[in-house]
Amino acid sequence: MYLDFGDAIKRLGKKVISERYGNLFDMYKLITDEDPYTMPMRIYPAVHYTMGGLWVDYNLQSTIPGLFVAGEANFSDHGANRLGASALMQGLADGYFVLPYTLGNYLAQNAALPKAGPDHPAAREAEADVRQRVEGLLAVRGTRTVDSFHRELGTLMWDYCGMGRNEAGLKFALEKIPALREEFYATVNVPGSADNLNQALEKAGRVADFFELAELMCTDALHRSESCGGHFREESQTPEGEALRNDENFSYVAAWQFTGVGNKPILHKEALDFEYVKPSQRSYK
Repeated sequence: MYLDFGDAIKRLGKKVISERYGNLFDMYKLITDEDPYTMPMRIYPAVHYTMGGLWVDYNLQSTIPGLFVAGEANFSDHGANRLGASALMQGLADGYFVLPYTLGNYLAQNAALPKAGPDHPAAREAEADVRQRVEGLLAVRGTRTVDSFHRELGTLMWDYCGMGRNEAGLKFALEKIPALREEFYATVNVPGSADNLNQALEKAGRVADFFELAELMCTDALHRSESCGGHFREESQTPEGEALRNDENFSYVAAWQFTGVGNKPILHKEALDFEYVKPSQRSYK
């Protein structure tokens, strides 16, 4: 496909177009050695336009009753473009404006769901777990902020479990994450109390969850020794440097079950059966 700015330049002038898109045009010329002011730009859908997302109805409910899918995980408003900036806004819209109503309506109107009050054993167990966790975080009174751990964990994941990753980096991350989690519970400082709204405490709970999630992500990335989708495993590439698939060993949906800190997670697999459209080696050149 071609993007032609010829009419816009005639209508507005090259100076106006340069002020609006000059940085983009400069990058394009460096890559293609073609002047977009005089030649139509060659464009094509980027990889994230092809990744799709789960189907949902207007209530964000999937084909499985009671399973709601929000944000980048669904196809909803932006179709297959679920990894672009617009999908981040979709996550906000789903979370703030859709799910609070549709999910509540589903729970209120579904008479088949068993009623469970605060005295139910599961509710008591959950309440006790949350209380123990909250009291533990507040009791540390260490020297590091929650934000500092959040940034360090985020940088670790970006560097070693990002779009491009390799075996050595993933193994390093899997050594570093448990050590960082141990330091978190020993030195984190959460100001305030649990008696009122405490955003620092709320974030501390989320970052604590992030350690578990990060470990599972790195475990999955290390196990899946192929380049597929939007992720590039450096050890798995063609002689031309393209992403190399391994459909013989990895044509399945993976779900990792967290079994507790220090324990190995359990891998659950569901085989993928491609009846009409078969997977094929992709080239980005």
